Amino acid sequence: MKSTNTTLPVTLADVRAAADRISPYVIRTPLMSSRTLSERLGCEIRLKCENLQRAGSFKIRGATNALLQLSPQQRAGGVVAFSSGNHAQGVALAAKLLGIRATIVMPEGAVMSKVEATRGYGAEVVQAGVTAASRDDVAREIATRTGATVIPPFNDVRVISGAGTVGAEIADEWPEVETIIVPVGGGGLLSGTAIAATSLLDNVEVIGVEPRAGNDGEQSFRKGSIVRIDPPNTIADGARTLALGEITFEIIKATVKDIVSVEDASLLEALWYTIYRTKLLIEPTACLGIAALLNGTIRCKGPTALVLSGGNLDLKVLM
Repeated sequence: MKSTNTTLPVTLADVRAAADRISPYVIRTPLMSSRTLSERLGCEIRLKCENLQRAGSFKIRGATNALLQLSPQQRAGGVVAFSSGNHAQGVALAAKLLGIRATIVMPEGAVMSKVEATRGYGAEVVQAGVTAASRDDVAREIATRTGATVIPPFNDVRVISGAGTVGAEIADEWPEVETIIVPVGGGGLLSGTAIAATSLLDNVEVIGVEPRAGNDGEQSFRKGSIVRIDPPNTIADGARTLALGEITFEIIKATVKDIVSVEDASLLEALWYTIYRTKLLIEPTACLGIAALLNGTIRCKGPTALVLSGGNLDLKVLM
């Protein structure tokens, strides 16, 4: 049912304000029909192509929304972010567009193409000794030492509101949609998409999908409280988070129908299939929803939108 909850940390008004704020800097990505997937799954499938977004993923939406709300003093002090890749690139490009100095903390094992792209946007990248578990602490130490402002990857109302513009665009363009399937890392995209879509549409269901090795969100959803895991070993590098954020989880509990997970084997098979049949270059995380439909984890019941969260593919995954 349409959400009328205005007590959550992020509301539809916040998402609409973010859309207006970031519109000069981001692309309204296409919602593309897929005859191949529709025929195979027996329902109408459309793909929200955030792989075609600037910096190659939805992350620039939240990053830009956050940076545009910094005070002049904060802009002058620069920003610092921590990320395995897509948030890094989103913050780096947003900072370049707005003339703000950016430092990005990335794990030593981050995908090299994402590291190089982040540097290419002009950000300073810090990696020495950084792990997925320590990157947050390293970023906050840098912020304390330099006076820079931390831009979190997901647990921030500005970032969530920006990510929510994905859901608002889907609902505005395709009001007949009945299910929206979203990849899950820290929950920023899922929570933002869900608050926007359920506020705009009656009877829409929003479902999150994670890699099985990193299914902290699925466990948290079942338990009703946040579950933290060790750094997961999965090809879905955009979903290698250790836990949902407190803000994202609060919104998810109120607006999301379910969170499920898929094994990497199914994910890789779906990735090959999608690239071959749709001709879209996407990364494994973006293919989580397609994998869940193809292997039957999610049953397609009606008009379904799949959020392809990014296209920053490490080609080694396919080798």
